[in-house]
Amino acid sequence: VQLQASGGGLVQAGGSLRLSCTASGRIFSSYGMGWFRQAPGKEREFVAAISWSGGSTSYADSVKVRFTISRDNAKNTLYLQMNSLKPEDTAVYYCATASSTGRLVVRASEYGYWGQGTQVTVSS
Repeated sequence: VQLQASGGGLVQAGGSLRLSCTASGRIFSSYGMGWFRQAPGKEREFVAAISWSGGSTSYADSVKVRFTISRDNAKNTLYLQMNSLKPEDTAVYYCATASSTGRLVVRASEYGYWGQGTQVTVSS
C-alpha cells in the first residue's frame, strides 16, 4: 500500500491550501481514511477522518469549521481543504488509511498505512 501526500507549502495566515493523498495497492473505497499532523517538538495529532463512503466525518476541535475532509473513490484520492489557516496549523501533515475497517476512526493506532507527509507552513 502506498500513500502519496501533496499540496503543502507556505501560506500567510488567513490563506488556504488543499492537500491531496493518492492511494494505491489496495481497494481505496473499502477503508476509512484520515489526516494527522505533527508540529516540531510535539506528538502527532489527529486532524480529520472520513468513512469509506464519505458519509461520516470527524474533526479535531482546533480545525472544526475551517478544514474539510473529503474523498473521491473513483480517483483513489483523499483531500483536506484548509481555510483560514493559522500559524499554529504549521506542521507536517500525514494521510493514513485504516488497517481493516471502512468506518470512521480517529485513533492513530487503528491506521495501518501512512503517507510520507507534506509540510504546511503558515506565516503570521
